[in-house]
Amino acid sequence: MHVQELQWIAPVAAMRRLARRSHLTFLDSAASHELLGRYSYLACDPFGTYMVADGRASWNGQNLDGDPWEVLRTLLAKYRQEHRPDLPPFQGGAAGFFGYDLNRTLERLPVPAASGHRLPQSILHFYDVVVSYDHRNDRSWIVSTGWPEQDPAHRATRARQRADEFAALLATADLARNDAHDAVGPWHSNFSRAGYIAAVQRVIDLIQAGDVFQVNIAQRFSAHLPNSFDPAAFYCQLRSLNPAPFAALLRYGNLTIASSSPERFLKLDGRRVETRPIKGTSARSADAEEDQRRAQLLVTSDKDRAENIMIVDLLRSDLSRVCTPHSVEVPALCDLESYASVHHLVSVVTGQLEERQDAVALLRACFPGGSITGAPKVRSMEIVTEIERIAREIYCGAIGFIAFNGRMDTNIAIRTVTIDADLATFHAGGGITAMSDPAAEYEETLVKAQRMFDAFATNSSGGS
Repeated sequence: MHVQELQWIAPVAAMRRLARRSHLTFLDSAASHELLGRYSYLACDPFGTYMVADGRASWNGQNLDGDPWEVLRTLLAKYRQEHRPDLPPFQGGAAGFFGYDLNRTLERLPVPAASGHRLPQSILHFYDVVVSYDHRNDRSWIVSTGWPEQDPAHRATRARQRADEFAALLATADLARNDAHDAVGPWHSNFSRAGYIAAVQRVIDLIQAGDVFQVNIAQRFSAHLPNSFDPAAFYCQLRSLNPAPFAALLRYGNLTIASSSPERFLKLDGRRVETRPIKGTSARSADAEEDQRRAQLLVTSDKDRAENIMIVDLLRSDLSRVCTPHSVEVPALCDLESYASVHHLVSVVTGQLEERQDAVALLRACFPGGSITGAPKVRSMEIVTEIERIAREIYCGAIGFIAFNGRMDTNIAIRTVTIDADLATFHAGGGITAMSDPAAEYEETLVKAQRMFDAFATNSSGGS
């Protein structure tokens, strides 16, 4: 491994300098936070691509037989390397997305009636070079592994050459920014207001009949984009309006994924596992006293606390499948976290991964996240498909990395936009319980969606 420390450049400015390179990944801690927003990562020009489509894995365009999760484990093992504790955890590895519809590789589930963007179930690019940032200390590095060279001498030579290449790219001026664009829209949803309220009532009826305890239901918004639209400028505006600790920008040719997720799905640091489910949301107010009142109402809400605790129990069960006995704990239950537009109730569940397990096994045991399916999980996913009818694709899947050193960090892909050529889509939803009010649940989806609408409406990218 070859490491070069860099003079500090703001990560979003560095992203601009690499924006036209192939298969850009920007894992962006856009919200400053000592624990949740410490590191950011930039990578591009991968040496390999793992993809899952229709339940079948491929590597660099060649289909591979076997279980796609085992294929991924085998590929990662080929490039295994030691962890350097003096650097941010992502020191080369696979990064990209695990779409929600990857759930059909794990369970026998119905196929949605409509397919959305027709995206693969997963795309992970294998990066030999990562530009990493430590926001606590304002330090950054180029970490170059030399993969996929197998010969040690050749790998060392490649590592140095690739690091020099990235240093030169980062020393160039920022690319010209197309901040202004024509109007986006109009926006369309796959639900009318009455339709969404009826969907919520349908879930309540199923809960009262004993089918499930909770189900997450979302509506999908879509709009066509003008020719002048710049996805990178849009992302800058989104991160400015709605900074989040687990934000991300993925640019794969005509496909762009822009996420401002506040929710961690799974983190693996050595053998320590952490997940941070969000359940319970309240809109913020510009008036300080009213904002505090709303926060207090959320903290004391029986409905929201019950929703959160049910998902905590589900995640404890998922983690127990791969963690050592009696190691799964809940150090924080229904704590308040506040973001630009909303307050959330957030819990923390931790565990100690068994020695024979790894990041892929952990992800497989917990995927997709319980906070965006419901409980029990399989029946909830069946109901989601029945009611929503359109594939979720990236929404409610996960975005993040699995490093060659075994570390992993992923978000829950909420507050996440898919831009495919001239079509933009995103979802907003919430967990439904027996105590839900259908009209209030509909309004909550609009609260969650508002910052997305705002980011598309502006003509200035901001946030540089």
